[in-house]
Amino acid sequence: MEIQLWREILSPYEQAVDELLIKFNHIIAQYRNSGQYSPIEAVNGRVKKISSILDKMQKKNIAMDQIVEEMDDIAGIRVICQFVEDIDKVVEIIRGRSDMRIREEKDYITNAKQSGYQSYHIILDYDVYTINGPKTIQAEIQIRTLAMNFWATIEHSLQYKYKHNMPLHIKEKLHAAAVATVTLDKEMSQVRGEIMDAQNSFNIKAIIVSEILTNIQNLYRVGNQREVIKIQDEFYNIYKQDDLELLTSFAKQLDIIAEGYKAQSLN
Repeated sequence: MEIQLWREILSPYEQAVDELLIKFNHIIAQYRNSGQYSPIEAVNGRVKKISSILDKMQKKNIAMDQIVEEMDDIAGIRVICQFVEDIDKVVEIIRGRSDMRIREEKDYITNAKQSGYQSYHIILDYDVYTINGPKTIQAEIQIRTLAMNFWATIEHSLQYKYKHNMPLHIKEKLHAAAVATVTLDKEMSQVRGEIMDAQNSFNIKAIIVSEILTNIQNLYRVGNQREVIKIQDEFYNIYKQDDLELLTSFAKQLDIIAEGYKAQSLN
């Protein structure tokens, strides 16, 4: 196949990956900007390399004119969560969206693969709008914890190295590591509430500090600079005390001062 034709085939998949990454990153931002815990820790994506497509075509006996219909992972998005419980929340989010139509779900967490691989896969029908009109493609969403992702990344690299003929002793070590991964996720789930509380407090503090600094910066432009310097010094003293309640009270008082100067409307 000519290179230009490959580009035409893969271009909509590249567009889909770009769009899906933006959408999932916006979900993360919306949770964090509102001071809530985000069930998504990170997200990344890729379009399958041509060499990998050719390998899969050969392995699965897929004809060239059938790759769009037969291959569901040319566009791939990986959603990373901190806890196993977060995976169900992410699946729920995807199910509730009209722009991500689910074609198939594969639960490799409840039913892990023999190798030890764990992940939750969702195959989407996703619409992209190109200069040649709308096009519906398939995209694979992999949802897994940090621990699952670490294991899967190592396993993938070893499979590539050994061309899927991995020595038995390495398979055994990988399987033992997969069991340890399950144990780690279970242990983390037991302290999930504590971790979430700590992260929520950190996020709330970061938002309050950002708002305070914005108000102080705006007051410098319209208020008495000596008074603003006093406010700034007071803020630093309160910040050192590491008291969220005190910081919140200071932020509210500063809002009243900034509102008096109409400083909150400044960019």
